[in-house]
Amino acid sequence: QVQLVESGGGLVQAGDSLRLSCADSGRTSSPYTMAWFRQAPGKEREFVAGISWSDGNTAYADSVKGRFTISRDGARNTMYLQMNILKPDDTAVYYCAANPSRLIFIIGRRYDYWGQGTQVTVSS
Repeated sequence: QVQLVESGGGLVQAGDSLRLSCADSGRTSSPYTMAWFRQAPGKEREFVAGISWSDGNTAYADSVKGRFTISRDGARNTMYLQMNILKPDDTAVYYCAANPSRLIFIIGRRYDYWGQGTQVTVSS
């Protein structure tokens, strides 16, 4: 049973940084891809970034390119999202997701496993 647990959210000011973590337990399949999505109040869930576990390939939404960095630690089975130069528009609940595939999908329904979410609030 795969379990994803996010942590690291909080309240910060515009221009600050945060690092989110997603701990993955119970994974048995390979290949494997993980991603971050976010959902702001009144908006649809959107893809933020994804990483292929085996080769480290990454993908980013245009809105976060150059500011966010996704990475993984294989020994800890943990994925990270380093978020720099945060903006009020980044305010959302951030979810990690996992999919037994080599492909990084930007559509949420292609992911089989989800965490509970962590709130990120950026004040202006």
